[in-house]
Amino acid sequence: MLERFYPDLKVDKIQDIDLDFLEKNNIKGFVLDIDNTLVPEHAEEADDKALQWIEKIKKKGFKACIVSNASEKRVVRFNERLKLNAIHRASKPGRKSFLKAMELMGTKPSETAVIGDQIFTDIYGGNRLNMFTILVKPIDSREFIGVRIKRAFEGIVLASYYKNLEKSKK
Repeated sequence: MLERFYPDLKVDKIQDIDLDFLEKNNIKGFVLDIDNTLVPEHAEEADDKALQWIEKIKKKGFKACIVSNASEKRVVRFNERLKLNAIHRASKPGRKSFLKAMELMGTKPSETAVIGDQIFTDIYGGNRLNMFTILVKPIDSREFIGVRIKRAFEGIVLASYYKNLEKSKK
């Protein structure tokens, strides 16, 4: 039952993602979360690390679209330096914004990876459409109370995820 919340891959930060592996597995586009995935939640705009990573994926031929539950103002301001397609007030884990992002990138679910820090929005949303899902550790521990409450439940999912990983290694 919890498997629907499991990521296909878990990394510490976006820079740890093996782009060659994704390329070999026919991934052509990324659905990207902003807060605590690309930058700390309180950051108003893309920092140099995020900008460099976006430039790197573009050079490798990947497409990208920001999909965020944040406000239009927040997403537009953040995206000023990145200049990506972006969807605000995405209502993740709902399917509509993920489908719109793939339409904008010209990708299919099997060619698209969702990258985010939250299991119940980013990972579950991507899994619902059979996309490749990548969970990153949250960059910053300062989060809204609602997110902190969800993190407790994410701990249960991750404990099950790690237990299944150990079983599969045996």
